[in-house]
Amino acid sequence: MNMQALMQQAQKMQKEITKKRDELDSKEFLGKSELVEIKFTGDKKVVSVNIKEEISSDDKEILEDMISIAINDAMKQIDAEADKIMGAYGSQFGGLF
Repeated sequence: MNMQALMQQAQKMQKEITKKRDELDSKEFLGKSELVEIKFTGDKKVVSVNIKEEISSDDKEILEDMISIAINDAMKQIDAEADKIMGAYGSQFGGLF
């Protein structure tokens, strides 16, 4: 394969990677716990927070834990989707993605 063909292939792959990353960034993920739902975009920005029930001030610690669980749930979903989308490219570059 000559250098020009290799460069064209690399440019094509870069465009595909950029397109897939943009698709992931615009997708929404919903992290859930018993009392809280938090919606994120694929680039890990919070879109909304929804507390399912009215919480008394005595339950503040529980609510904080539920929010942490919901955030971690959404982050796992985002990472799994990124691995699924970008995994094909990573194997071609020795796991760089």
